[in-house]
Amino acid sequence: MPQNTSRNCRTTGPNRVGFRCNGNRMGAAVVEFAIVGPLMLMLTMGMMEVGRVVMVKQVMVNASREGARLAILPSATAESVIAQTQSQLASAGIQGTTVSLSPPSLASALAGTAVTVTISVNANQISWVPNPTFTLNQSITAATTMRRESL
Repeated sequence: MPQNTSRNCRTTGPNRVGFRCNGNRMGAAVVEFAIVGPLMLMLTMGMMEVGRVVMVKQVMVNASREGARLAILPSATAESVIAQTQSQLASAGIQGTTVSLSPPSLASALAGTAVTVTISVNANQISWVPNPTFTLNQSITAATTMRRESL
């Protein structure tokens, strides 16, 4: 069976005689990649963005939980709770967060009072993708409520 190596030809099957030449498809792979490549890149960047949002949300939930655990102790102050919470967020690389405590003053909170630590951040501040459209003007919030302990 003769082989034509000057063009992109191959046999049509193992038991068939003949050639099928694909010389007219020389630029097809480039055109297909030009169409599919940007779509795959956008899909990949979107998955990275969603993964980052989920990861930041989980870190914020953990930080709010640790802040609430500190806030329910009788010796805790609002400043120490906020500082501890922001420290945990900063260690995870999350900047620009707003930490709030309810009630604002723990000194006046009686035993059994519900204490809530709320963390929020604008999604644009935590994005790895420049000019994110998926998280545009979205806020990520996490809150934990626990009852204050007594001596």
